[in-house]
Amino acid sequence: MRLYVYVLEGKDLSVKDSYVKLQVGKHKSKTRILRNTHMPVWNEEFVFSVHDTDEELVVSLFRHDDEPRVFHGSRDLVGRVRIPAWSIAAEENHTLPPSWFALEKPKSGKFISEDCGKILLTSSLHGKGHDDLSNQLHHAHSNVNIEDPKELEGSRISSQDIFSSKAPSRKIAEGKHLMKAVASCIERLFNKNEEASRNDDSMEMSSSLSDYEDCMEENPSSCSFEEAIEMMQSRNNGQEMPENLQGGILLDQIYAVPSYDLNAFLFAPDSQFRKDLAELQGTIDVQEGPWIWKSGDTSCLTRVVSYTKAATKLVKALKATEGQTYIRADGGEFAVLVSAITPEVPYGNTFKVELLYKIMSGPAQSSGEEASHLVVSWGINFLQNTMMRGMIEGGVRQGLKESFEQFANLLAQNFKTLDSMDLSDKDNVLATLQTEHQSDWDLATEYFWNLTVVSTIVIVLYVLVHIILSEPGKIQGLEFNGLDLPDSIGEIITCGILVIQLKRAFNMITHFIQARFQRGSDHGVKAQGDGWVLTIALIEGINLASLESTEFSGPYVVFTCNGKTRTSSVQLQTCDPQWNEILEFDAMEEPPSVLDVEVFDFDGPFDQTTSLGHAEINFVTHTSTELADMWVPLEGKLARSSQSKLHLRIFLDNNNGVETIRDYLTKMEKEVGKKFNLRSPHRNSTFQKLFGLPPEEFLISDYTCSLKRKMPLQGRLFLSTRIVGFYANLFGHKTKFFFLWEDIEDIQVLPPTLSTVGSPSLVLVLRKGRGLDARHGAKSQDEEGRLKFYFQSFVSFNVASRSIMLEDAGSIMDAEVAGSILDAEGAKMSKIYTAELPINIKSLMEVFDGGKLEHKIMGKSGCLNYATTTWEPVKPDVYERRISYKFNRHVSTFGGDVTCTQQKFLIAKNEGWIVNEVMALHGVPFGNHFRVHFRYQIEKSALAHCTCRCDAYMGITWLKSTMFQQRITQNITEKFTHRLKEIFEFVEREILFTLDSKESEKEAPPNNNSVRGFGVVDDIKTALESACPATVSCADILAVAAEESVSLAGGPSWTVLFGRRDSTTANLTAAGVFLPGPTVSLETLKRMFNTVGLNTTDLVSLSGAHTFGCAQCSTFNGRLCNFSGSGNLDPTLNTTYLETLQGICPQGGDATVVTNLDLTTPDVFDNYYYSNLQVQEGLLQTDQELFSTTGDETTAFFEAFVISMIKMGNISPLTGTEGEIRLNCALVNDDSSSNGLLYISI
Repeated sequence: MRLYVYVLEGKDLSVKDSYVKLQVGKHKSKTRILRNTHMPVWNEEFVFSVHDTDEELVVSLFRHDDEPRVFHGSRDLVGRVRIPAWSIAAEENHTLPPSWFALEKPKSGKFISEDCGKILLTSSLHGKGHDDLSNQLHHAHSNVNIEDPKELEGSRISSQDIFSSKAPSRKIAEGKHLMKAVASCIERLFNKNEEASRNDDSMEMSSSLSDYEDCMEENPSSCSFEEAIEMMQSRNNGQEMPENLQGGILLDQIYAVPSYDLNAFLFAPDSQFRKDLAELQGTIDVQEGPWIWKSGDTSCLTRVVSYTKAATKLVKALKATEGQTYIRADGGEFAVLVSAITPEVPYGNTFKVELLYKIMSGPAQSSGEEASHLVVSWGINFLQNTMMRGMIEGGVRQGLKESFEQFANLLAQNFKTLDSMDLSDKDNVLATLQTEHQSDWDLATEYFWNLTVVSTIVIVLYVLVHIILSEPGKIQGLEFNGLDLPDSIGEIITCGILVIQLKRAFNMITHFIQARFQRGSDHGVKAQGDGWVLTIALIEGINLASLESTEFSGPYVVFTCNGKTRTSSVQLQTCDPQWNEILEFDAMEEPPSVLDVEVFDFDGPFDQTTSLGHAEINFVTHTSTELADMWVPLEGKLARSSQSKLHLRIFLDNNNGVETIRDYLTKMEKEVGKKFNLRSPHRNSTFQKLFGLPPEEFLISDYTCSLKRKMPLQGRLFLSTRIVGFYANLFGHKTKFFFLWEDIEDIQVLPPTLSTVGSPSLVLVLRKGRGLDARHGAKSQDEEGRLKFYFQSFVSFNVASRSIMLEDAGSIMDAEVAGSILDAEGAKMSKIYTAELPINIKSLMEVFDGGKLEHKIMGKSGCLNYATTTWEPVKPDVYERRISYKFNRHVSTFGGDVTCTQQKFLIAKNEGWIVNEVMALHGVPFGNHFRVHFRYQIEKSALAHCTCRCDAYMGITWLKSTMFQQRITQNITEKFTHRLKEIFEFVEREILFTLDSKESEKEAPPNNNSVRGFGVVDDIKTALESACPATVSCADILAVAAEESVSLAGGPSWTVLFGRRDSTTANLTAAGVFLPGPTVSLETLKRMFNTVGLNTTDLVSLSGAHTFGCAQCSTFNGRLCNFSGSGNLDPTLNTTYLETLQGICPQGGDATVVTNLDLTTPDVFDNYYYSNLQVQEGLLQTDQELFSTTGDETTAFFEAFVISMIKMGNISPLTGTEGEIRLNCALVNDDSSSNGLLYISI
């Protein structure tokens, strides 16, 4: 026969560090050591072979001593329990129910009944021969006079009462005698308990009461499951929801049922769901113990469930026992830990399986119904080391997976499953918030409806009525005509009260107006670009702190992510603000790691803001479901004292799918010099489960290496978009941790040493206070509190170092080195950028003067912590300065610090400047091998006055050779070519948009007395403003009018994109430079079109618009008499056509006379324009320059024209909050004196 013994827990023990030894005959075993508790919970099972009922089970409790000793003496023995095998066999089903046994304290080789604590045990006998044993024990019990056999189960006694002496053998008669003694003791116990209720004298026998009696003393047996749950909630000890177990997630699903009901459905006694599941899985002999209230340091509910699992292909039917314990039961959150033991399975004594059921409130549904979120995770706890560990883990994993598939399917038949994406549906949430957003009128009413304003209004009205009803008084005292002084102390007090009230009301009105200007322009602004889009729904706040105890605060929230900020509106005079605002961040190339949230108190636009609290939301440690609806507690002294919280709904979406990941990997390949392959979904999923990461995290690469602590630990280093993680499994002992890339402050390379077996070491130094969850993997912590992680023994050190930026950065150049490099000619310079800019040299040079414009431009281009020194003379007419900044992650994956030295000097004849720059990159791979040189040549342009030409050159000087030199050169050239173009576009836009010019672009030479039809646009605008005020911009009207004009004239039609906004400025110079004149050359035409992003095909197709319209004589009369100043006729002009034009525009005649551009079909949009060019009948010189282009196919022309018109309509449009919607197309909205200022957007 087999004796199964379950050591459950202990209580009131006299020692804190303890373990239990069990012995049956010569067979011994022991539990694990539990520390720092007088109430240990073991929940471990043991099995022994029993050949005779004379054998006994000896359970001994020992104190654990950390001091090493060869032998453990009797001083470590705390107490002992002896249970004969026959007493277990005498129980119903040969099972001794869970019972508390008093430990017997040793003294001089004997055991005495002193209070050493109690231990909870249960045991059972199974196997061949137990039927015969049952018959023998039945006779032994037949002479025992017990009125109710159940009374035997209701009480437990000490082992000394059960078995007072040990004998080598015992006959059946002796068994009968002992059973009579047991029954007699039980009667005495009940009698004594009755007497104790009368005279309070039962201390001597209290140690023999069973756990069930203890529970009944505290909670009556009539206490239901629901009442026990409520009692546990009322005694909540602040236990947090536990983390998922390390084995992984078996089930993660949201159900349309309240969490309280789901908990009762799964764990209530006699649960129908458990019965159905047992029937489905073939489980039999299910025995559920009652839920027992366990008191102590941590009160909880616990029960024992036993059953027989059905046989599988690999394992026969076997008996299992589960210990189920409520770890948390608090309102809508429940956590149940299940510890399952299967001793009959091979190696079953070496491990136990743990399951953690977490039931939480799910996100709110649109219907208002409650939902619950069920997460089931698993883990395996090995009690002994075994070589079969890996096989056991795999078998358990597979078995649990199959079991919980059936569990999930059955549960889905009872409750509707909900998709987390449906519950966190972004569109529905945002649409709801839009409708709930308060208007300014509602806010003003709510803000001003208070005692201060109302009392002020009443007082003012009262005084005004008094003045109206009163007659002028006579002049007395020091009064004179026009000066009426108070005549009493009461009047002075009244005047003072009135002045104070008016001042307070004025301050409130001023505060409200300032807050409206500060309301934050980020609400409702849509995100731009492709990639990871972060959307934040700011719903409300509660218990926000107030700086003044007598006043409420005016809170607003600033969100910061990847260096970008979004700001909410100000909510005045409230500690529980309601925002209902939507804030979006533009698309990012990689998923963000952290969102910083800070709440400020608004005191006015010029007052220093005060922080009311802050928080940091880590996207890596939160699931999308958690982010979709979360309350964020604020940190900070004020916030903690007030228990401030913000209600947020956060959505992180990838609007470009897998292409975003591919683009990111391509960028990494170029910067690192290593090919990165897109990992399979299975490998990504395994990586995410290993570290508990959200599904958007994707693995970039992983490397075999050693973690250096006291001893090197072999494992793998994982790199993803947001984390650096390490995992090792050494003989079943797992070590894993991760931290964010943003946590890293410094990266170092240590040279090879003898201790590292000739391998360099990579050191990651984290910022102070960062990565605390990973501190068990750090080798050391410096004096500043920064954790240091050491990695070594990489299989390919160079590849790993390039990938994780562990190449040591070069030292910063000093002034002498910088000067010598600036003068060096070793860098071969090549032109990488050229542009004609419609701004003067002085304005462009502002980007090199260290002022606001330079800092703004460099901040937009991805430079963090940008700092410059002043220009200082180093040579005659040569000036020098230094610059330092850091690239953000959008510019470089590695970040990287940058130091630059610039020199500038004037070009001959003061017609421009030359700026030389040398750049050193730190913290990037091979950054100490090279320097990057730039030369900016800025000079006057020949196109027009007040314009300039900018040429940029770049070269690289190599200080050390490397096999990756060509690859790095190509990467740097591509990066800075694009970067310089972007920077100068920012410069041009900023300068043009900040010009406060009142000149009209209508007066520019290409437009003056040429562009007409503005009256039609004004009529359209008037009609639109009448129907939809301030909705459609003049720029959109012009775009639609152009399309309709072409369509009505017989040309093609196309879909016009809407959303343009009107400019608030104009630039007469830019209109004169960028609009081509009628006499420019073909090369100039191409260059001017290329400047705005149009190619030669666009030039040809858009010129076809000259198939209708007119031109003044002044635009072409030079061809008729003095072509290009030669005094001759234009030789490319058809002679017949020449005579016709000379009749229309005679020499010396009216230059404002107009003629048709297309004499053949002047009012039809067709391809005759190109046919005219072929027979030399192009009216304008610029038209005839396109003679090489044929236009035989009307369809091809129409298709090309539509494409080019759409491209031209998308040249730098103002969208979002840029510009304005004009109410009058000729005027900016705040300037009634302007005259024809707009039409810049075309």
